[in-house]
Formats: sequence, structure tokens, C-alpha cells
Amino acid sequence: MNNKPESVETPQEDTAPETNSSDPVGTLTAERDQLAAEKAELQDRFLRAQAEFQNFRKRVEKERVEFAEYASTEAVRVLLPILDDFERALKVDSAGKEFIKGMELIYQRLYESLKKLGLEPLVAAGQPFDPHIHHAVEMVETADAPDHTILDEYQRGYNFKGRLLRPAMVKVAVEPAAEQGESANE
Repeated sequence: MNNKPESVETPQEDTAPETNSSDPVGTLTAERDQLAAEKAELQDRFLRAQAEFQNFRKRVEKERVEFAEYASTEAVRVLLPILDDFERALKVDSAGKEFIKGMELIYQRLYESLKKLGLEPLVAAGQPFDPHIHHAVEMVETADAPDHTILDEYQRGYNFKGRLLRPAMVKVAVEPAAEQGESANE
């Protein structure tokens, strides 16, 4: 019960193939253009995938280096209390000269090994107080030293590979209260 005449349907189906078959150059040109577009798209996708892979490799390498540095930083941080204990033990007078000589040798070997890894001691005594690298444990009013000068070092501070590993614990000089009042009045 198709109300449409068959003659109308047949010419529409036949005209499309006849157009393609009547112009073989046009068909080949269209096919060539389509293949060129597909090739350009595939080449673009390939270049993007290659760039993503190179970025991935660089990111993984950077993370690997950072992890190795972090691991060595933590290892050195764990050894610092031992280094501090050696320094305190060497300051105590002892009767056994051979014992002290052995302790000094062990301390020197440990200290030199840590320096080779990148440990750098911070010089604090006599320096101006810097809150970025010093931790003030005690503030002492004195006229014998300039204001905010480090008088004594309780615990040595260290840098590791150029970054602060541990701040130095220090005693800092402060102007006496009478002098602070006079300089404020002037």
C-alpha cells in the first residue's frame, strides 16, 4: 500500500551513483581530500601523543630526582641528633685520652660524610639574628652587644643542598629597657 509511485523513487536512487560514475576525477579528488584530512588528523594525534609522552617522561624524571633528594634529606635529618650528641660528648672532659681520640675520629668521619652529601653548618655566634634561619630560645638584655645579635648557640643549624634543614637555636642580645625608652624619646 505504498501511495508513492515507483518511478519517483527509482530516479533518486539512480542519480547519486550516476553523478559519481559520470565524474571519476571528482570522486577521486573528494576521496583524496578525505584521506588527506584523515592523515592530517592522525598526524596531529600522533604528535600530541608524542608530546604528552615526552612531558610524562620529564615529569617522572623530576619526581624521581625530588624523591631521591627528599629521601636523603630525611636520612640526614635523622642523623643530626647523633651529630649533636657527639658534639656535646666531646665538650665534656674525660680522663680517657684514647677514648676521646676515638670519639673525635668517629665524629669527624660522620661529619665529613654528611658534608659530602650536602650538609652545610650555619654560622650563628656573633651574627645578626635572622628569624628565617635562627630560632631564638632566649633573649638577653645587654649593652655589651648590638641589638639583635646572636650571643650564643645552643644547637647548631644546618642547610642541606642549599635549603634550610634545621634552624639554629640561639641566645639573642636585646637593648636594655632603659636604652629603648631613651631612643624612643629622641
